[in-house]
Amino acid sequence: MLDATRRSAETDKETRQIQKVVLYAFLINIALAALKGALAVISGSLAVTAGAIDSLTDAFASVAVYVGVKLSSKQFRNFPLGLYKIENVISVIVAFFILFVGYEIARRIFMDTGAPPPDISPWVVLLIALATFITFMFGQYALHLGRKTESPTLIAEGHHRQADVLSSLVVFLSVFLNYAGITFNVFGLGIDHLAAGIVLVFIAMAGWRLLSDGMRVLLDASVDSKTLASVREIICEEPAVIHIKSLVGRNSGRFRFIQASITLRTQDLKKAHDISRRIEHEIHDRVPHVGRIMIHYEPEASRYRRIAVPMEDTEKTISSHFGEAPYFVIFTLDRNQGQMLGKTFEKNPYLRQTHGKGIQVAEWLISHHHIDELVVNSDMKHKGPGYVFANAGVNPRIVETDNLDAVIDIFFSQPERTEKAPETRTTT
Repeated sequence: MLDATRRSAETDKETRQIQKVVLYAFLINIALAALKGALAVISGSLAVTAGAIDSLTDAFASVAVYVGVKLSSKQFRNFPLGLYKIENVISVIVAFFILFVGYEIARRIFMDTGAPPPDISPWVVLLIALATFITFMFGQYALHLGRKTESPTLIAEGHHRQADVLSSLVVFLSVFLNYAGITFNVFGLGIDHLAAGIVLVFIAMAGWRLLSDGMRVLLDASVDSKTLASVREIICEEPAVIHIKSLVGRNSGRFRFIQASITLRTQDLKKAHDISRRIEHEIHDRVPHVGRIMIHYEPEASRYRRIAVPMEDTEKTISSHFGEAPYFVIFTLDRNQGQMLGKTFEKNPYLRQTHGKGIQVAEWLISHHHIDELVVNSDMKHKGPGYVFANAGVNPRIVETDNLDAVIDIFFSQPERTEKAPETRTTT
């Protein structure tokens, strides 16, 4: 409960940061549109006029982003999973604004070649340079915060500012060259028109990247492979997990939604629920911005059962010391037929360890041999290995004998063992 409350507080804090940045973007765009509009009237420059129109459209886009972020943080009865995707809708809208700016630049490249040169003063050059610098700094700030919070809205805003910096540089280059009296033509196009054509390529690339990324999320494309690999690794670290049947994830805004279907080494529903909760907490702690995790778990439905017994030798003597046992015999039992399909003797790889050998042996039996049951002749409660087996859903079974044949008689009927002799193998 405390973890959920802490994560909710962190999410609310990030949402407030995003709202603040978007509000700043609106105010800056309005100020830049007003500044460029005034300079366009004074200078008569079409490039400055286009810059003013660009900033004005950005201001309207910022209003849409602000409204989208506000709505994405609300909960509605008809939208139980939240409206996080509104952020991605806004990202797509911003992408269209970028492409629209590219269209405006392309139109001016080919339509305004015969226009008279504008009247540029030193103040126009200085203020356009200042506007370009402000746009660049704000774009860097939005990108930094967007990557920190993994917000597609802020990342889109940052990339949009980068495109704006390029278009602003075109405007600055145009007014500076006109102020300096430098002019030349290439196939009827002036230097500012040629530069605008180069910038147009970058604008189109930025717009397409944002559009494709936003549409991937809206169409429920998978989260990135690195994130899914991290989630898979966390699930596999849980010793009670036998198999991951499916693992999918999708983005919704800056949040990730994970769905997993797993097979557990337990028939106890309470234990299975506790294991699922442990996995969820680990994913929340180690993978950022996971909004919701849905884990479907089911008990192992395997036909076969693997049983381990600690041994003093490879004959018949059961060891009374779990961690000190030189060998372990592993039985494979057919659940349907009650028949032993084979047995193998495995050397204890941690016999020479001085500390914690019991825990290491327990983890080895679970992870390497995938045992379902353990047979011992002494109680393992409140001991390290006992906790390892309990977490993995393996139930130690206590028998009052040190004879392997007696244990075999418990699990397998004598006629079945006579009809089909078990395979015996010793692994070094």
